[in-house]
Amino acid sequence: MFFRGGGIMVMMPKQFPKNFESSKYETKIYRQWERSGSFRPVSKKDGSPFCIIMPPPNANESLHAGHARFVTIEDVLIRYHRMKGDKTLWLPGADHAGIETQYVFEKKLAKEGKSRFDFDRETLYRMIWDYVAANRGDMENQLRALGASCDWERNTFTLDRKIIALVYRTFLQLHRDGLLYRGKRIVNYCPRCGTNLSQLEVDSVERTDTLYYLDYGPVKIATTRPETIFADVAVAIHPTSKGKQDLLEQQAIIPLTGKRIPIIEDSLVDPLFGTGALKITPGHDAIDFAVGKKHNLEAITVIDGAGRMTNVPDAYKGMKADQARAAVVGDLEKSGLLLKTEPITHVVGVCYKHQSLIEPMLSEQWFIKMKPLAEKAMKAIKNKEVVFPVRRFEKISYHWLKNIEDWNISRQIVWGMRIPAWQCAHCQEWIVTDGKKPVRCVSCKGADLHQDTDTFDTWFSSGQWPFATLLTQSLSKSKPSSNDFKQFYPTSVMETGYDILFFWVLRMIMIGLYSTGKVPFKTVVLHGLVRDIRGVKMSKSKGNAINPLEMIGRYGADALRMSLVWGGLIENDINFDEQKIKGQRNFANKIWNIGRLLAINTDDSKTRAAVRNKTVHDRRIMKQLAVTVQTATRAIESYKLNIAAEILYEFVWHQFADVYLESIKKKTETGEVYIPQPSLGIAHSVFRDILKALHPFMPFVTEAMWQRMSYGKKTMLIAESWPKYKTKS
Repeated sequence: MFFRGGGIMVMMPKQFPKNFESSKYETKIYRQWERSGSFRPVSKKDGSPFCIIMPPPNANESLHAGHARFVTIEDVLIRYHRMKGDKTLWLPGADHAGIETQYVFEKKLAKEGKSRFDFDRETLYRMIWDYVAANRGDMENQLRALGASCDWERNTFTLDRKIIALVYRTFLQLHRDGLLYRGKRIVNYCPRCGTNLSQLEVDSVERTDTLYYLDYGPVKIATTRPETIFADVAVAIHPTSKGKQDLLEQQAIIPLTGKRIPIIEDSLVDPLFGTGALKITPGHDAIDFAVGKKHNLEAITVIDGAGRMTNVPDAYKGMKADQARAAVVGDLEKSGLLLKTEPITHVVGVCYKHQSLIEPMLSEQWFIKMKPLAEKAMKAIKNKEVVFPVRRFEKISYHWLKNIEDWNISRQIVWGMRIPAWQCAHCQEWIVTDGKKPVRCVSCKGADLHQDTDTFDTWFSSGQWPFATLLTQSLSKSKPSSNDFKQFYPTSVMETGYDILFFWVLRMIMIGLYSTGKVPFKTVVLHGLVRDIRGVKMSKSKGNAINPLEMIGRYGADALRMSLVWGGLIENDINFDEQKIKGQRNFANKIWNIGRLLAINTDDSKTRAAVRNKTVHDRRIMKQLAVTVQTATRAIESYKLNIAAEILYEFVWHQFADVYLESIKKKTETGEVYIPQPSLGIAHSVFRDILKALHPFMPFVTEAMWQRMSYGKKTMLIAESWPKYKTKS
């Protein structure tokens, strides 16, 4: 049976379940959206381009709660702008994730009793590729389960050939512009990972160690690392040290070896540490390296890439560094050169993956000169070419850029983009290309050339993601996207976690400006971490992680999504637990039951005696709806999604359901509840706009209800327009 009320046609369902059974609808609805082409960028009248490039999830394991939060935030913005009429593109992708993926794969190998050392480079790479290919498909289906309305026809992988070619061209251009160099510097080396790490990948932790006081002849020193004494090249004292002149005329004697080294003065020495004299080990300490460079001192390395001792007396060769420390201390004690020990609490660097101790090590690597790139980025931020809605992120970005250091972009791992540089075996010259092997050395014309075995830091390729994805789409002949770069670059919003502001966001700004002359995005929206209900960061090892796929299975994607934008500004961390998801599942059921109430009351026989004039309740709810939609619109436009979600929740549950619907219900002489006209038509009109306004947040229940009620001329809610209400002056 059909009934027309207030210009709305409602289809009476034969059966209308009492609760929203999400599992029966979500997959079917998503498939309907995807097959209909609803995710493609289509412009309505007066629409503007709106583009978000999805931060590509790592293609090495399942999504976690943090992924679910970013997907929800971005999908809310995308669905809102699509309904607004903008030509909206959300471009999805997957990240090969370099060291992260190799680390995960090596853990898998370890469970099988294997190691990366059991395979040659090509075999290991292919094994990881196959592993990633399988996991990538699972990850993409998880994005679908969350309701991500991204354009899968433009799906991109960071190791797609066209992406690699573009990254190689950037590397070559940096070389030509004099911004790339290969040099020896102290790097943060992780012996367990077998590669150096950037400073951003090193966590600083406070711990208590032993401070050893050693006899260096005329001077006494204190160190936490006696195993490195064999790499000492000097002892330094501060220029203000007492009796410095006498010391400067003498030589220090390295214990156990008897080797004599100069005593020098340098202002980098902390006169309050230990004895005030510092052993200088340029091969294993960043400050010592700086001192050594200033005084033209040799840099000696005594710990190799496996974390074992080398270039040391035979008694210690091949030992792990901690074993060598114990052995050296024992020998120092026997020889009477260990004066005393005391505990010291200090900060040390550890690997961000597994918290193992970082080994500062002198190594030859590829570096990018970052100062020139940072200056342009600071100018763009200052001129508001890139806007940070949350000012504190702008301030810390500016500070980091101002103090930036050169970026080590080479990694000693197999998985990733191999660096397109070849070394001549004859003259040792390095030749940088766009990926093609050179025929001969440019210096000596030799033909024996060997490609660098290192790969790029994954953040170097990811730093080019916004323009790389759009440019490579534009180069594709098989996709309807030939104007992607022209239409959507710079992109509208970069939304990601604040924890990768330095890793990724600022590097994208710098490389984007360098490569295209334009900022890669106009607005930076950063979200906080997802923590457990006690505020502890979630992790599998702690047993407090929430699996988003399990939550979707229990409560539905809408409940999970709504709970992730609820209760706080998106830039802040949220404390999260299952109870919050349950609460939003109840809200999804409330929406469903409102629709059910309206549908079962749409019967001509119960509305014949309806009053034709609008009641006070009717006029009030229409005014409240207008205010709610206006407030929600402003909140979404200003990225305050929690305010939009909460005001919509409040209106639907309390103002519309608890007050309005209860006030307009009537009873027949036989006790049956019905809703008279014109209130029934008004209720349908309000509910119709409720579904529209809630759709970006809860797309599945709103779409299912929209189609059940047959609202509007279009078959799908995703294709409808955002409700508009003019503000009365």
